Amino acid sequence: MSIWQAIILAIVEGITEFLPVSSTGHMIIASSFMGISHLEFTKMFTVNIQFGAILSVLVLYWKRFFQTADFYFKLFVAFLPAAIIGFLLNDFIDALLENVVVVAVSLLVGGIILIFIDKIANDTREKEITYFTALKIGFFQCIAMIPGVSRSASTIIGGMLQGLSRKQAAEFSFFLAVPTMAAAGGYKLLKTYDTIKAEDIQTLLIGNLVAFVVAMLAIKFFISFLTKYGFKVFGYYRIILGLILLGLLASGYKLDVV
Repeated sequence: MSIWQAIILAIVEGITEFLPVSSTGHMIIASSFMGISHLEFTKMFTVNIQFGAILSVLVLYWKRFFQTADFYFKLFVAFLPAAIIGFLLNDFIDALLENVVVVAVSLLVGGIILIFIDKIANDTREKEITYFTALKIGFFQCIAMIPGVSRSASTIIGGMLQGLSRKQAAEFSFFLAVPTMAAAGGYKLLKTYDTIKAEDIQTLLIGNLVAFVVAMLAIKFFISFLTKYGFKVFGYYRIILGLILLGLLASGYKLDVV
């Protein structure tokens, strides 16, 4: 992987991680078109640069993280389903990450849901997030283990279906991303740290820095846009992208996925 390829992937990660369009799906697509998706380092890199995205949430919402113990317990409750299911199905999930058809179909189906979610779950005033609400959002997060679904989309939709406002559901999704992505990235790093070479460290640092800066900008844009306009634009984008991918695959175009 070249530095420019790393920067492109980091930009894709930063833009898509907190938008309801599936960062994993976009990373698979981007790395496939660049012909590097089959590299083991690429798989490790795409998970590792999530640390940069996590840092953007901590910097933007640092005051919100200095709350009562109740805040952290609720995050832990919401995190548990993904931690348990992700650990048990790790190999199966890794296999799905190599399937562009799964990504395309997930983008398409998720896009249709996003178009109608504002009507299904009308935007309401902010309300207290209970432990049971947090747990249900946590189970919605597990759906995002399917590539192309989007962790952000699944948790925000899960929150809105529990009566949370768009902004409140989005922000809780951001907070939940911190333990979830840190655990996923840390687990992957423990499994692959011995394969990291000295020359890879610079690539990883650059990737995390780029992902951090871009993610901060993306979060600010998303909250403002979501509050005013809702999810329809993201839904249409997902549908168009999913149809393009299915069209390419149907025409015999070979993406670099093993």
